[in-house]
This record gives sequence, structure tokens and C-alpha cells, in this order.
Amino acid sequence: MKRIAVLASGKGSNLEAIFQAAERGELEGRVVLVISDRQEAGALERARQRGVKALYIDPRPFAGRVEYDRAIMKELEKEAVDLVVLAGFMRLLSKEFVDAYPHRIMNIHPALLPSFPGTEGVKDALEYGVKVTGCTVHFVDEGMDTGPIILQGAVEIKDDDTVETLHQRIQEVEHRLYPRAINLFCQNKIKVEGRRCFILE
Repeated sequence: MKRIAVLASGKGSNLEAIFQAAERGELEGRVVLVISDRQEAGALERARQRGVKALYIDPRPFAGRVEYDRAIMKELEKEAVDLVVLAGFMRLLSKEFVDAYPHRIMNIHPALLPSFPGTEGVKDALEYGVKVTGCTVHFVDEGMDTGPIILQGAVEIKDDDTVETLHQRIQEVEHRLYPRAINLFCQNKIKVEGRRCFILE
């Protein structure tokens, strides 16, 4: 069974979806570690409630991104982690981190990449006027939301949508899509060739 670490900065709604998928028997993997850069992150409490190791690593004492990432990587190595899952982790990872876990770091983004990368994907899609947006699960590389795409889910934009209502509907799709993508990894069913991910049957 694959060992999963989740990095999160916020309330942890995607982490909760991952936990629930595992409890339903839909995940051939186990979350063994949750790390946050914010002491008050709800994700840490969700982990503690389930008896999962939860760590707050304060970025402030570290000289820079690489040093901070090394501290995280040290904890990942202790737990022999197979897959790193980003769930609202609001920090860009260093090249050293990405290189240490090639095609073993996943992220979910609230837009249909390559459209609307960055931290305001929902707002950007709404303001641009597209009729369909959604979410994307992808492997992480050195860029901003530029890694190989694993799965995508579409969400229609309604005329009366706000950023909040649209984000809520996107999150509903995220909570189904992310556990599915993680499980495909756990089952060794994702093959990466260049920029393309193929799902093996």
C-alpha cells in the first residue's frame, strides 16, 4: 500500500475528501503524514482527529525556500513516503524538491489547465467570460501549474455565478477527482511520456 503525505495550508477540504475515499475503501494508499506551513491550518486538525501524524513547520526560521523544502523532505524520508499530495499548499516547491520526487508530487488546480494558472484560477476564468471551467489534477514540475495533466473535470459557468458559488461547484468536482487520481497512482496505472499522462487499464 502506497504511503502518502499531504502538504496543506488551509482548512483541508481536499484532504477530508481523500480521508473519506480511503475510509470507503476507494484508495489503495494511506495518508501517513500531513504537513502545513500554517500553525492554525484546519488540515492539521483533520489529520490529528484520525490519528495521522500532523506537523507544523514554520517557514520563518529558514534562510529560503530550498532550506525550508529540505526540512519537509527530511520528514517525508522518515515516513518513507511514495506520493506527495498538495492540497491547498500555498508555496512553490524548489527544483531540489521536485527533482527528489519526479512524477510523485500531485497538485489540484481550480481551472482547466493550461488556462488560468496561478492563485486566482476561479476568478480569472469568471472574469474572462469562458462558459466552461473546472479543475485539473497534475504532476508538479518547476513551473506554476505546468506539470503533466493526469485528470480534468469540467464545470459549466452560470450567468449568475460569483467567484464563491463557482468555486464551491468546482470543489465538489475536486473532491471526486483528486482521490481518483491518487488511487490511479497507488495502482501504478499512470504512465508519463513527455507532457502526456496515459491511464493504464
